[in-house]
Amino acid sequence: MNLNVRSLFVFSQTIARLSMIPRRQGRIINIASIAGLAGNPSGLETIAYNTSKGAVVNFTGRWRPNGASTTSTSTRSRRVSSEQDDPWHAGPRGAEALAAAAPLRRLGDDDDLKGAALLLASDAGKHITGQILVVDGGVSCVIGQ
Repeated sequence: MNLNVRSLFVFSQTIARLSMIPRRQGRIINIASIAGLAGNPSGLETIAYNTSKGAVVNFTGRWRPNGASTTSTSTRSRRVSSEQDDPWHAGPRGAEALAAAAPLRRLGDDDDLKGAALLLASDAGKHITGQILVVDGGVSCVIGQ
């Protein structure tokens, strides 16, 4: 909770107070996880993680400093090459199984968030605030099916 929620909350408050509110403009983009929207698949007992990411999605989508905007991006991007030894990717819910269950049939990588971040941080996204943009290869569209 300290890392996933409190640090983002305190950082957001500090940036807003020192820069965004005085200038009446600015953007904060927080990266969460689709686990914050719907939890993780059965067999992954990650309630604390899911709860912390849900908190990030919630406070980002609701908190708008004067004249500024906040947006949350929820993602299921995973870099298999650097996380292949992670227990989250092992067993029947491993990287291959997760990719096979995704509509785009692959896991996300760092490049998948670049377009979303560019949109939200640029003038192209100047009228977007309090939104949740899900970058997950369509996984959230098929959860529960």
